[in-house]
Amino acid sequence: MIQWQVIIPLLIFLVIIFGIGIWANKQIRTSSSFLQEYFLGGREMGGFLLAMTMMATYGSASSFIGGPGVSYNLGLGWVLLAMAQLPAGYFVLMVLGKKFAIISRRYETITLIDFLKKRYESNVVVIISAISIIVFLFASMTAQWVGGARLIESLTGLNYTAALIIFAVTVLVYVIIGGFRAVALTDALQGSIMIIGTVILLIGTIVAGGGLDTIMNSLANENPNMLTPYGADGSLTPLYVSTFWILIGLGVIGLPQIAVRAMSYKDSKSLHRAIIIGTIGIGTIMFGMHLIGVLARPVLPGVEVGDKVMPLLTLKVLPPILAGIVLAAPMAAIMSTVNALLILVSSTVVKDIYLNFINPKATEAQIKSRSFYVTTIIGLAVVFFALKPPEFLIWLNLFAFGGLESAFLWSVIFGLYWKKANKYGAIASMISGLALYITIHLLSPHIFGMHTVTLPILCSFIIFVAVSLATQQKTVTVHIEK
Repeated sequence: MIQWQVIIPLLIFLVIIFGIGIWANKQIRTSSSFLQEYFLGGREMGGFLLAMTMMATYGSASSFIGGPGVSYNLGLGWVLLAMAQLPAGYFVLMVLGKKFAIISRRYETITLIDFLKKRYESNVVVIISAISIIVFLFASMTAQWVGGARLIESLTGLNYTAALIIFAVTVLVYVIIGGFRAVALTDALQGSIMIIGTVILLIGTIVAGGGLDTIMNSLANENPNMLTPYGADGSLTPLYVSTFWILIGLGVIGLPQIAVRAMSYKDSKSLHRAIIIGTIGIGTIMFGMHLIGVLARPVLPGVEVGDKVMPLLTLKVLPPILAGIVLAAPMAAIMSTVNALLILVSSTVVKDIYLNFINPKATEAQIKSRSFYVTTIIGLAVVFFALKPPEFLIWLNLFAFGGLESAFLWSVIFGLYWKKANKYGAIASMISGLALYITIHLLSPHIFGMHTVTLPILCSFIIFVAVSLATQQKTVTVHIEK
């Protein structure tokens, strides 16, 4: 059954988004540098805009749909685990921050791979990085596509495939039109909606459940473990939770879609403001949405598909028009993340592969056409992979996080702050991190009770340092010969 009173506010939201995309397209047409404008928005983001675009990119379908679904099944322990994401924006902007922005401007780097290429002077690093981004961000984009389709499916009563096609066409047209500036500007709107929507739904859920005391008593009667840090099934052990924090806390520095934001701000004042605003915003969303998932269990019992908890709860506890406004929050989160990932993968293919290895002397017109074609093809390919969705989309998204962090974390950090870091260390670290991550994921995801990403990150750290130190003489010789 189509919920028109809910859908109309969402349609108005989409009209505004497309209006911003059309305006941004005019900026692209008049810009002196298509690459700078389309992929970085001309490096002109202020503090609020930087905070919102980081928050909206990081706060994806897994935060608004997948995360609450897992909380619905595991209880307050998952809320505790999710709060490791609170300092994510702080870590990225403080660690990368000024130095990353200065170096990216000095060498006119557009993408993270641009930076790695200039720093390590290695085509092998470029190829490994490009493959990693394309493969793992495919997985992440698939999760976002699934989330958007689930949302439309819940609102319209359409089957999953039809909902997926509607969502995909909407996002593709928008991203192809507007580029990075459109993504950043709409993130300001979307990020604000995400915060407001989270607060409204949290209040609505508590009221519908008869207050926190009543809800907590219901959870305790059903399963006392729902109120413990260990989860309903006892799976959230201290070791697992601690190592999971590497994935969604410290490791976020290695996510290309987040790191590239540290290239695009205007000045130091913007950076400092973004750290404060971003931390408050991410904290509100992560705590609010995951807590809502737990509180939803007594209010909306018996939901079998975890990814449907949040949209179904919103429709139940809020008046239709308000529900439409609140459901713009997950739609905003999903669209903004998909936008950012599409732009990132497109820039990887066009800037880092096409311009580096296929046609270094490409004209501006050729770059534009290739960018639009690549974005379209990638988007359609992701639709194909999303036709058979997983039970919980959050696991697909977190798999992508772990893969990207295993590949990029140390090559980025050491590349910025360690003079002895060289291409041999970077290559060895990236290959070992990726190989170990995929092997563990396939054979024993929770090896020794830890999260999959723990050993790959630790081992790639040791290998990076050891190989870089062992090849110092070789690196010096190469530089002298040059």
